[in-house]
Amino acid sequence: MTDAPLGEVLSSAPPTLSDDAALQLAQRHFGLTGTLKRLTSERDLNMRISTPGQTYVLKLANPAEAAEVTDFQTKALLHLQGSNLPVPQVIRTTSGATEVVTPHGILRLLTYLEGTPQHLTASTPAQARAMAVMAARLTKGLAGFAHPAADYVLQWDIKQASALRPMLPAVPEDMQALAQAALARFEALAPALPSLRWQVVHNDLNPHNVLVSPDDPDAIAGVLDFGDMVRTPLICDAAIAASYCVDPARALDSVLNFARAYHAVLPLTPAEARLFPDLVATRMLTTLTIASARAKAYPDNATYILRNVATARAGLAALAAVPRGDMLNALEAL
Repeated sequence: MTDAPLGEVLSSAPPTLSDDAALQLAQRHFGLTGTLKRLTSERDLNMRISTPGQTYVLKLANPAEAAEVTDFQTKALLHLQGSNLPVPQVIRTTSGATEVVTPHGILRLLTYLEGTPQHLTASTPAQARAMAVMAARLTKGLAGFAHPAADYVLQWDIKQASALRPMLPAVPEDMQALAQAALARFEALAPALPSLRWQVVHNDLNPHNVLVSPDDPDAIAGVLDFGDMVRTPLICDAAIAASYCVDPARALDSVLNFARAYHAVLPLTPAEARLFPDLVATRMLTTLTIASARAKAYPDNATYILRNVATARAGLAALAAVPRGDMLNALEAL
């Protein structure tokens, strides 16, 4: 197994709790009774609780996650309440608290968002544009939000990509050259990142964290999982969302399709536009590298951990084949 420096949270298995114990916690702290269904998660324990009048998500944070980081996520959702963005609402305990400290981890309750998981639908240019608009709206909604834990170090943060190097041996052999080249391009651009616009961002707009309307798969119905939030250059968040919208058969067109829709809501600076394609590739590299390392560490959860690897592999190869001058010239014309 690769000795990957993933950090304590990414190296820790999700917490464990029986269904009966989870329902007892829901009753004791939130006054809820209902039926429980476990949801997939990489680091935390998430359970859906259905009651006659409402459906909720009971979340138990990974014990390795610092309490201030969990509070950071909760406060961000509170900041977004009333924003008309389709994000979960924080439900308070019967005593008015937003979090409960338990021996198993910090417990929270959120509303359950209805919709079809984006990854179960066909990707289309219209859906990519809708995703770009939602990403820009969410970034604008988080503008001005601050928290003491916003600068914590998380390997999923694009600006931390240099720390991927010790994990590169976990990447499949046929992708090694592309992975090395993508990391070299990131390290060449990294000195420009401090001069860009920074703020708190969602940092994980992948198709498993996005819901679309059952009646219109091109309409975004919900955004989930604020567990990877950080303060970072806002263009990194746009690049993350775009990395899951790249069509390998038309890589240049799909990058531009996303960038134009995002730019129409939250205009990019010329410097951000120039860095955008390499940051998209960096997110693909991050997905490929971390997932490969974690799947080896947790083979029982490998199917879930590797859920976005095929997209990252194909996208990274496709972007590498686009003439760099063509990409940059097109982005300059946004």
